[in-house]
Amino acid sequence: MTESPSKVAIVTGAGRGIGAAVAARLAKDGFAVGLLDLDEASCVSGAEAIAADGGKAIGVGLDVSDSAQVDAAVTRVAEDLGAPTVLINNAGITRDNMLFKMTEDDWDSVMNVHLRGSFLMSRATQKYMTEQKWGRIVNLSSTSALGNRGQANYSAAKAGLQGFTKTLAFELGKFGVTANAIAPGFIATEMTAATAERLGVSFEDMKKGAAQEIPVRRVGKPEDIANVASFLVSDEASFVSGQVIYVAGGPKA
Repeated sequence: MTESPSKVAIVTGAGRGIGAAVAARLAKDGFAVGLLDLDEASCVSGAEAIAADGGKAIGVGLDVSDSAQVDAAVTRVAEDLGAPTVLINNAGITRDNMLFKMTEDDWDSVMNVHLRGSFLMSRATQKYMTEQKWGRIVNLSSTSALGNRGQANYSAAKAGLQGFTKTLAFELGKFGVTANAIAPGFIATEMTAATAERLGVSFEDMKKGAAQEIPVRRVGKPEDIANVASFLVSDEASFVSGQVIYVAGGPKA
């Protein structure tokens, strides 16, 4: 580790939900933050909110599955904020359907965002981390990695991220870079609200039903994930690598 590695973080899918909460928390932890999202307006707004609170941040629009856009976005963060040493691969989408109804586009879209996107982002940022002999990569998996009806694509992608995480831990550890995954359970976000709408049920009813199946008897909040991410990117977590932490209000895996 260098004497003072740059405290610059990149969070993908930072326009809302978990990504926005993680970006805000890392800013409070003293990181300059690059908020990346397909919806540029939302991440620019998030960056402005961080700046208004005294932090330093920029918002950049990109498609994480496009290598040229990824390289350009990472370069911009490096030029505007400094060398990125923390990467939170959070960008994700759902295209839920039963297997017999799932289209190839449903499959490819989910794989491209979750897996290809995390690969491209990690490849683009690792050079800054290895040069500074310090870095943190946190990939957002899910309890769906254990299997979930109607989510063959999403489950496969989230399980794939766990293998990807462990491999990064092997490859990058000698450079002072750790890689871990967070696997959230039910988190109340715009994405889960959209799922409720698609299923034709009240989001409040969905949350109440989910809470009854969770040992701590509540659903998660984006801040619950942000708290764990904050620890994993800290110096105190330097001996934690290659792990999948299920943040689900009870035992999983």
